[in-house]
Amino acid sequence: MLAAVRERYGPPDVVRVTEVPMPVAGPGELLVRVRCTTVNRTDCAYRAGTPRLTRLLTGVRRPRATVLGTEFAGVVATVGAGVGDLAVGDRVFGYVEGRFGAHAEFLTVPADGFLAQVPDDVPDDVAAAATEGAHYAVAVLRRARIRAGEDVLVHGATGAIGSAVVQLLRDLGAHVTAVCDGARADLVRSLGADRVIDRTTEDFLADPHRYDVVVDAVGKSSFRQCRRLLRPRGRYVSTDLGRLAQNPVLAAVTPLLRRRRVVFPVPVQDPAMPADLRDLLASGAFRPVLDDRRWPLAQIVEAHRYVERGQKTGSVVIDVG
Repeated sequence: MLAAVRERYGPPDVVRVTEVPMPVAGPGELLVRVRCTTVNRTDCAYRAGTPRLTRLLTGVRRPRATVLGTEFAGVVATVGAGVGDLAVGDRVFGYVEGRFGAHAEFLTVPADGFLAQVPDDVPDDVAAAATEGAHYAVAVLRRARIRAGEDVLVHGATGAIGSAVVQLLRDLGAHVTAVCDGARADLVRSLGADRVIDRTTEDFLADPHRYDVVVDAVGKSSFRQCRRLLRPRGRYVSTDLGRLAQNPVLAAVTPLLRRRRVVFPVPVQDPAMPADLRDLLASGAFRPVLDDRRWPLAQIVEAHRYVERGQKTGSVVIDVG
């Protein structure tokens, strides 16, 4: 089968598409024929091995996982022993960060892992993009304990995480101010933003309004910069570690001061989350935003380059099947 392989850390050019052995489903596993996957910021960070601290988990000198890819949608090709809930031909989608392997024509996944059936009216590309950004967005809402009626500013509202955050906040009943390029203002309003700040003409850090929560979904600000935007006891949430990995440290220290504080949204992949995302897709309460640009698996290096430029909208889809 074909797969996008990288055997060392580095820029997009370390990735090459080549033939690799077909995986085999073991007991409790499924072999999935991948139809669509994505290239996201998480994939690019793992490919580059940044921040370097993460190499303690992925391989210090060389990456242990040679085939990347965290999210996918496809069709069950083989069912391993002991699997009773799914059958050959079922459409499924899921998330495999840590295990990886979605940038390939086939992958094996635990049947009881981060996996769910695709709703009938949801296409493969939408399902494939429905996990990475959304599970971080769920972590943001849970960790920051955002409630209905609160004022929330979302920086990076057109990315995979930011666009999911906006939609989930709308569903929750929060008041959302979105920061994005003016050309995408109509998009974020359609997702649920009540107000839009055009980052190309306005500095959101100079906004006179005060918020209960500031969410940086692109990791391009700091608590120090955004602190003045927060109300007393407001929360700053970033999906990035921050300079010198400061955000997890501040998340441990700032709550002790009982004032404005940092919250670091470590995602927890609880067993109910795949089914919850499936239900959100089925109801239409959540739809991942897809970038206009997409590539076949054979040209996945171009997708890595594009994502690294930081100009994508939502998720970048790779057509595999």
